[in-house]
Amino acid sequence: MKTYNIALVGASGAVGAELIGILEEMDFPIGRFVPLVSARSAGRKIHAFGQEYTLEQATPENFQGIDIAFFSAGSKVSEQLAPIAVKTGAVVIDNTSFFRLEQGVPLVVPEVNPKDLNTATKGIVSNPNCSTIQMVQVLNPLHQAFGIVRVDVSTYQAASGAGKRGLEELQAQMAGSTHAQVFPHPLALNVIPQIDIFMPNGYTKEELKMVRETHKIMHASFAISATCVRVPVLRSHSESISICFKTPVSAKEAQEVLKNAPNIVLVDNPEQKLYPMPITATSTDQTFVGRVRGDLFDPHILHLWCVADQLRVGAATNAVRIALEWIKTH
Repeated sequence: MKTYNIALVGASGAVGAELIGILEEMDFPIGRFVPLVSARSAGRKIHAFGQEYTLEQATPENFQGIDIAFFSAGSKVSEQLAPIAVKTGAVVIDNTSFFRLEQGVPLVVPEVNPKDLNTATKGIVSNPNCSTIQMVQVLNPLHQAFGIVRVDVSTYQAASGAGKRGLEELQAQMAGSTHAQVFPHPLALNVIPQIDIFMPNGYTKEELKMVRETHKIMHASFAISATCVRVPVLRSHSESISICFKTPVSAKEAQEVLKNAPNIVLVDNPEQKLYPMPITATSTDQTFVGRVRGDLFDPHILHLWCVADQLRVGAATNAVRIALEWIKTH
């Protein structure tokens, strides 16, 4: 079996650790593995794929002979090193926001737009924002079946969406700390209606990412409004989504479509108190959907609730699925 030399930039971070675990779980055909980090983290040891590795500082020389380079170390690192990795012959799968809306860089969720990999003229494929990935996995089959006119989404995003530091800050606050540095306010026992900075139009960058990335991934232009909120949950993002369709759609019709959608799990039995929650989605590779119901006033509108592990589905799992799709088609 053919193997592939893999570099992972950001191997010591939260997404990097998940990525290693998923590569192991999926028995990815790895030849040589090169874990790369900042100068501050270089020299530490990690265990992966049945052996010990020394974390190396990410430099241009590290990409020689690499087939696939995963980047998850921040936009500045991707800006500097991703084009260099491509020049050495690697395809880059970038988990930062830097290239997402750039022409010639496909923004890919394999369940939705795998054919866009053929447009990777710059040798870079972007991994979308975590909250966007789980939403388009739900929206795409419904759009194909019924045609979407408008989407309104409110997100309930876990602390680990801000990385390892966000996770640690919430854990410290749960233990009694009042210090807030990662988030603009203390998150424990609180809800913060701000993720990323505010833009002149009153939306945050996170909210605008969801709008623009969804349009690019789905090749659609239906209206979208997002409100992104940080909640005191350690892991897994939740979303409340209201969808307006071209024609009347029943909850039962939508449920049948979602049952057959790839990597979607329908958990929708309110009488038995069964619905998606972060505690059930954590450490899984599926997007869970429930609370599917018709609007009280407009038969064109449905409301639903979805939850996914944002470190896996919203980042690492999607990146590995992109790599597997790339191997299959290239």
